[in-house]
Amino acid sequence: MTYTIAAFYRFVSLPAPAALREELLALFGEEDEFCGTMLIAGEGVNGTMAGSAQTIDRLLDVLWQKTGLDRSEVKFSTSEERPFGRLKFQVKREIIAFRKAKVDPTQAGTYVEPQDWNTLIADPEVLVLDTRNRYEVEIGTFADATDPGIETFSEFATYVRENLDPAKHRKVAMFCTGGIRCEKASAFMLQEGFGEVYHLKGGILKYLEDVPQEASKWDGTCFVFDRRTSVGHEDFEG
Repeated sequence: MTYTIAAFYRFVSLPAPAALREELLALFGEEDEFCGTMLIAGEGVNGTMAGSAQTIDRLLDVLWQKTGLDRSEVKFSTSEERPFGRLKFQVKREIIAFRKAKVDPTQAGTYVEPQDWNTLIADPEVLVLDTRNRYEVEIGTFADATDPGIETFSEFATYVRENLDPAKHRKVAMFCTGGIRCEKASAFMLQEGFGEVYHLKGGILKYLEDVPQEASKWDGTCFVFDRRTSVGHEDFEG
């Protein structure tokens, strides 16, 4: 079969993450072709799930009702092979770990649509910052983006505090795979006193989906957390 893969996240207050997990397991736990991992926490949901188009539609209907996740925020792709080994719904303290600082992800920076990203990063006054880890950066990134050289996202706060200055870096544009890391990082940087903080809406995956390859500023491929290993513009064509 052809698997529809949906990558998504949404920061939203969830008073009962465990109850949502049990509901999702009851609805989807018996679907043999359904696979992937969804993290559920008090701050929201984060997942990459794969299955038939019909099953993914059902999941997104439930997430719209429970979390307000809109389909326009979801990154879609397909695979002819099963991309994940099993199905997991996990309750966590955070949907994206940020251990070095307490961050309110609902107070994030300014979204930038993929179609407007090229113009923003062409501004010489903008520091373009990749918030992913060293390995991800090595296989693909935007031209002239700054690599923080981190091994895990939890090191990002230390990097910012030791290497960046709000007085010098007045405009910062950040990106990551699907948007969740740079959204939380943008909230952190605003807390640290940085004035203008932007982040790529939908992340690299949405950029690869929406921006034609001939207009792209992306160099290489984008690491993804499934059996495909990485994707490029060609994976979103058609």
